Amino acid sequence: MDYTLFGIQGSGKGTQGKILGEKIGAAYFETGGELRRLAKEDSELGKKVKSIIEAGRLVPNEVVMEIVENFIKHLQKPEQPIVFDGIPRNGRQNDSLEALLKKNGREYTGIYFELSREEAENRLVKRRICSKCKTVFPAFYSEKDCEKCHGKLVTRADDNADSIRTRIEIFYKETLPVIESWDKNGRMIKVNGVGKIESVTQELLSKI
Repeated sequence: MDYTLFGIQGSGKGTQGKILGEKIGAAYFETGGELRRLAKEDSELGKKVKSIIEAGRLVPNEVVMEIVENFIKHLQKPEQPIVFDGIPRNGRQNDSLEALLKKNGREYTGIYFELSREEAENRLVKRRICSKCKTVFPAFYSEKDCEKCHGKLVTRADDNADSIRTRIEIFYKETLPVIESWDKNGRMIKVNGVGKIESVTQELLSKI
């Protein structure tokens, strides 16, 4: 079974997705990370991705799907589950992803980490990111340095009030309808995103 993570920015889906991946031995697909990885490869797809990034253009939906299919084909084992983070973001991308997963015989369901708009904004303003390894740390993490690589923790440039509000508006306009569609079709597991990481993980694991 593959799992697709949904949640408003700041809901902790990335953190919980990585934990879930480790627990079930899944391959972890994070759109941005996969783009950066491919851009370093000397492959046709890698060169295509690199040229798009260097030109400062958004990666077209068809190329994103090509990247997803490439990821599926390079799993350690065909039956290895995948945790998708950062996709699908809108209706068009959702239609393409579902068609691709069905084409490749993948069973899949969504996981929606529920969080209020107010709590999301509060978390985003206060969270920090490692300047070296890019790990994101939540508001309650009080250390100045990254626990993984000891890099300096900084606030993301786009974690300001105006930018945060814009990203959240896009979530409600483009991604929430996808979530509602998956829920209507019985493909959604809902998890309360409020609380400590451990308690959210416990609820997540009890529901999958």
